[in-house]
Amino acid sequence: MALPVAFFGVFFAHPVAAILVRGLKADGIWELGRIGEVLGDSGIRHVLWFTTWQALVSTALTLLIALPGAYVFARFDFRGKDILRAVVTVPFVLPTVVVGTAFLALVGRGGLFDDLWGVRLDTTVWAILLAHVFFNYAVVVRTVGGLWAQLDPRQEEAARMLGASPLAAWRRVTLPALAPAVAAAALMVFLFTFTSFGVVQILGGPTFSTLEVEIYRQTSEIFDLGTAAVLTLVQFAAVGLILAVHAWTVRRRETALRLVDASLTSRRPRGAGQWALLGGVLVTVVVLILLPLGVLVERSFDTSSGSAFGYYKALTSDDSGIFLVAPIEAVGNSLTYAAAATAIALVIGGLAAAALTRRAGRLVRGFDALLMLPLGVSAVTVGFGFLIALDEPPLDLRSSWILVPLAQALVGVPFVVRTMLPVLRAVDERLREAAAVLGASPWRVWREVDLPMVRRALLVAAGFAFAVSLGEFGATVFIARADNPTLPVAVAKLLGRPGDLNYGQAMALSTILMVVCAVSLLVLERLRTDRADRMGEF
Repeated sequence: MALPVAFFGVFFAHPVAAILVRGLKADGIWELGRIGEVLGDSGIRHVLWFTTWQALVSTALTLLIALPGAYVFARFDFRGKDILRAVVTVPFVLPTVVVGTAFLALVGRGGLFDDLWGVRLDTTVWAILLAHVFFNYAVVVRTVGGLWAQLDPRQEEAARMLGASPLAAWRRVTLPALAPAVAAAALMVFLFTFTSFGVVQILGGPTFSTLEVEIYRQTSEIFDLGTAAVLTLVQFAAVGLILAVHAWTVRRRETALRLVDASLTSRRPRGAGQWALLGGVLVTVVVLILLPLGVLVERSFDTSSGSAFGYYKALTSDDSGIFLVAPIEAVGNSLTYAAAATAIALVIGGLAAAALTRRAGRLVRGFDALLMLPLGVSAVTVGFGFLIALDEPPLDLRSSWILVPLAQALVGVPFVVRTMLPVLRAVDERLREAAAVLGASPWRVWREVDLPMVRRALLVAAGFAFAVSLGEFGATVFIARADNPTLPVAVAKLLGRPGDLNYGQAMALSTILMVVCAVSLLVLERLRTDRADRMGEF
């Protein structure tokens, strides 16, 4: 456990603490009164209210739309299921700035959602809410669906044989068993939407800001580190509370359920009602996920000039002056950075998962929660903290290329841990003990006993770490150099410049990234283990 703790201490806790100290301490004196001043500001209170309100509504909409999909993936077996599962997961790893722009074009002012069911809301709000559902649909499908697939259907069938209606049997038998999974999924969706950055930054404009966007604005535009530090503390406290409740729901689920092999519970749809449900989920995926992705692809082609691949060809030129290199080089940079970040995440996450498997207690549960913090704590704070904290020997890394993979690995480690942990816990401890009795060293026990059983889960973890590293934006925007931009940073810079050429190049880069992510996730579905998807482990 020493190496993971040291890694998070140096590359997570230290940068965040550096920002807090720089913002709240002046001339050696803590200015704690600044906290009351910031929270008393009406503009900041509006940001807090909007952050909480949109996260609650986004979470409710995501559950409402995604739960039927979770049931379909859990109980139905149909052709193309693996491909469809990969499709619904692609949005989760796409750069948020790209999707924000696509949704703004898709639901522009005067569009479909400008006046829905007689409830009039600003179109921007609807675009933000739908973009959050787009991103988090897979969280509910995989978290709830993974557990749903392993619930014994005979319990519900027994209730129906005793006279309960299908709805009553589901409400009294299945729903209580699913409640912890639904709660865990809801908490994760709330966490991701509460800390939303790219979507709100692109769609919200000057009117709507989440805490994360406001931290970015105070840090990079106003240079008010004091306000940014206070908002970071508020977000840190909220995220800590969310993760504590999430950990409680996971422990409750792990000790309260008996699960069966998921392959025994799925079957082909039967009857008009089940086929209609499958059709409804397919329509939802087409409208909610494929339509925005289709907008990205369509806008990447320069049809107005007669050259369909004009924007792609422009990526090979550095004449725009935005970068010191041709934008296409961002593809190679991102792949290199993501590969390095994946290697780091596998080492740190693998060691952390092994430690969590073999130890118990409050200290270990606290360490488990610590591993999840990078998903909720401001990535903007971490990125800017890298520049402030890692500027002196022996950790003067500001000019080093490794800085970007380190920031990306912080986001990848939680996915490695959540993927490998349930598989490691399933390994019979007696096998390890027998190998140790026969004289095997701890390293050989891992190599000979654990590794053969977790090899597929390790590959799945590597795929998720690679995919999320490709799309990381919040921290990378501060530390990626102009001569080595990543794909999300290149897209954001192109979107920030006027002109059809810049916009088209951004869409072309986004399409390339989308294809890479889709291929990676399709490969993952071929490797995926049912146990790696269960118990809320994404």
